[in-house]
Amino acid sequence: MEETAHVSNGAGLGYEEKEDNLGPEDLSEVLAAGTKEVHEKAENTQFVKDFLRGRIRKELFKLGAVALYYTYTAMEEEIERNKDHPHFAPLYFPSELNRHEALARDLEYFYGPDWQSQISCSQATQRYVDRIHQVGQEDPVLLVAHAYTRYMGDLSGGQVLKKVAQRAMKLPSTGEGLEFYQFDGIHSAKAFKQLYRSRMNELELDMETKKRLVEEAVKAFHFNMEVFEELDKIGKTIREDTLDAGMPVHGAGGDISKCPYYAAKTAASGGTAYACQLAMAVLRHPTGQVLFATWFAALAGLAAWYLM
Repeated sequence: MEETAHVSNGAGLGYEEKEDNLGPEDLSEVLAAGTKEVHEKAENTQFVKDFLRGRIRKELFKLGAVALYYTYTAMEEEIERNKDHPHFAPLYFPSELNRHEALARDLEYFYGPDWQSQISCSQATQRYVDRIHQVGQEDPVLLVAHAYTRYMGDLSGGQVLKKVAQRAMKLPSTGEGLEFYQFDGIHSAKAFKQLYRSRMNELELDMETKKRLVEEAVKAFHFNMEVFEELDKIGKTIREDTLDAGMPVHGAGGDISKCPYYAAKTAASGGTAYACQLAMAVLRHPTGQVLFATWFAALAGLAAWYLM
């Protein structure tokens, strides 16, 4: 793929590129094939099923943002540590991608100026964080799997419901509370994702290393599923009105097009009509609007392998 960086109307870094045909040994293709099974398992965790049915609790919205904050803080610390590593340097885009500062501002908006004293890292999130630090310090090439999983998802399905969340929570149009979704340094998310994938495929990695990256990506899926399961357990302890008029799920007479993974893929491929239809469905349910909007971004991260 050929790519040219340019500044577009002051909107940040943009990219024009020509995409070469992908082969089965390209890293992005190897990852997609190697994570297919765990992706399907992630779709069917109880948290995701309940989520799709609309059995959700508003308080989990904040906890989800907290989990993301700790995850991105760890990942971006390790990326900074390894920014000159030959197997990661081509993927170093801090001004375009870094999320931990945006999440910190979102948490300050929701919790107040003393937000740091009000949050803590959950057990499931801590295991995820520990693994990120371990690979960053002992085997930096594996950071590629974690970075690709998270950032490509953020640039895909995570963008679809930003305005939905804004309306549901009556947040300011200036973006407070939803800065996590805003990538000011990227002019075209689609073009940037293509560039990122191209850079990945150009890394000089043997097939054994690519297989190890698949294994690490599978671990990333499992870490995310553990966070979902933890949130599901926490949700059962929260006394709050729940929404029962949710969407049907796979295996229960449901429609696969209602799955957030499918929504992310549709949106990423330019399905704006579908995104609008989904947004209207969500907006009919006030409680569901809030958590659906935030955790759609997290779920989209798991679907990143299929967005390309």
